[in-house]
Amino acid sequence: MDYIKNDYQTILSRREAQEEGSYTCYLFEQGIDKILKKVGEESTEMVIAAKNGVKEDTVGEICDLIYHTLVMMAQQGITPEDVEAELERRARKTGNLKEFHQVDKNS
Repeated sequence: MDYIKNDYQTILSRREAQEEGSYTCYLFEQGIDKILKKVGEESTEMVIAAKNGVKEDTVGEICDLIYHTLVMMAQQGITPEDVEAELERRARKTGNLKEFHQVDKNS
């Protein structure tokens, strides 16, 4: 999680600095629609890479998805600590396997 927190801080600093030529700044300038489009594209590319079974490609796409998700989080004011807290809350839950299967059936 340290790498993600560090990357998130870099994204925040790029947003504040408005560095010319920065892809991160470009995404913030374009706004939420562009950011979410990239999250969607990277999600799809990750799924395709995983389906193709090439580990290196899948890892690369996961990294792209994490980066664009972090940009979206920064734009929305969501911190890695917010996500970590939710993951910890979920880790304490037990006995909800049936609920997960019901969600899968409905989607």
